[in-house]
Amino acid sequence: MNEIPQVWVAYAAQDQQFLIAVPFQQGMTAFDAIEQSGIRAQTDLPEPLALGVFGVRLQDPDQRLQFGDRVEIYRALTINPQDIRRKRAAENPVGRYCRGNRFKQLK
Repeated sequence: MNEIPQVWVAYAAQDQQFLIAVPFQQGMTAFDAIEQSGIRAQTDLPEPLALGVFGVRLQDPDQRLQFGDRVEIYRALTINPQDIRRKRAAENPVGRYCRGNRFKQLK
């Protein structure tokens, strides 16, 4: 089976998700992969770019990529995750005299 070497560029906007395959070239950097993917024409990217490869944040955006890497473009959070958890806990209290959420699924 002849598999074409490629890297992936991933970005999750608030309303849409992108996962674009880019042909791999030896010596390719994360910026090269983003430019070749054409994602800038499809959506507005946050500036400055915060990048990572498989969930590990890149310290140097000119780091060389390897075959099969997934370049991730991060954006700022819109809501604090702790506030989301507090709101969910207030809506679904679980205590000594209250059933948990698990029992709602059994009905």
